[in-house]
Amino acid sequence: MSLKKQLTDAMKDAMRAKDKERLGAIRLMLAEVKRIEVDERIEIDDERMLVILDKMVKQRRDSITQYESAGRQELADIEIAEIKVIQDFLPAALTEAEIAELIQQAIATTGAESMRDMGKVMGIIKPKIQGRADAGAVSGLIKKALS
Repeated sequence: MSLKKQLTDAMKDAMRAKDKERLGAIRLMLAEVKRIEVDERIEIDDERMLVILDKMVKQRRDSITQYESAGRQELADIEIAEIKVIQDFLPAALTEAEIAELIQQAIATTGAESMRDMGKVMGIIKPKIQGRADAGAVSGLIKKALS
């Protein structure tokens, strides 16, 4: 079943259960998908859907940081709840050991030896970690491995 269909089914289930918070988060995801489909005149596949959901999680993490620094914990709590719902539709997160293994494989594949080769390594790893790990954190681990 496609991710888009899963979202639609989850929306119906949340409506039946009268779960307003979950329903709101799911509607946000579907609205973003619909916006992209209309703007770009395409049908979104699961791979692109993971990119969209990953971006939504990143936006919410940024918002949480800003809300907490402004002393608005009630708004940060809303964002945290939305992240939990979005992550229900993302694949399971990679462990640190799995990420380290991916980095070592990519370095071996590209023959990377210095920081100049970071783009090559990141190019191989990024599709594999999409929606499963924070690209910024992985980038830091690649820098450590190459230095």
